[in-house]
Amino acid sequence: QVELVESGGGLVQAGGSLRLSCVASGRSDDTRAMAWFRQAPGEKRECVAAISTNGIFTYDADFGKDRFTISRDRMRDTIYLQMNNLKPEDTAVYFCAMSTQTSRATNSDIDYDYWGQGTHVTVYS
Repeated sequence: QVELVESGGGLVQAGGSLRLSCVASGRSDDTRAMAWFRQAPGEKRECVAAISTNGIFTYDADFGKDRFTISRDRMRDTIYLQMNNLKPEDTAVYFCAMSTQTSRATNSDIDYDYWGQGTHVTVYS
């Protein structure tokens, strides 16, 4: 059974930075694309960024472009989300997701099979 464990969330002032990590353990031979999603209270879950199997191609949501960067360390079965210049509207629970279906950096949550428990990010002004 695959397990995804996120870390790195916390409380940060607007303009600050956080780096989220997600480590995959268990049977990950079929690991393909991975992604970060977020969900704010009362809002729908949305894709923040996704990365292809080979780590070359990424999807970046418009709200995160020039601020957020997704990366991948395949040797460690880990993905990261570097978040800079955080804003109060970035406050949400951030989830890591893994696909066994596609190698593409897809932003559709139906393409992802495994999900982490989430890590809280709170940005105050």
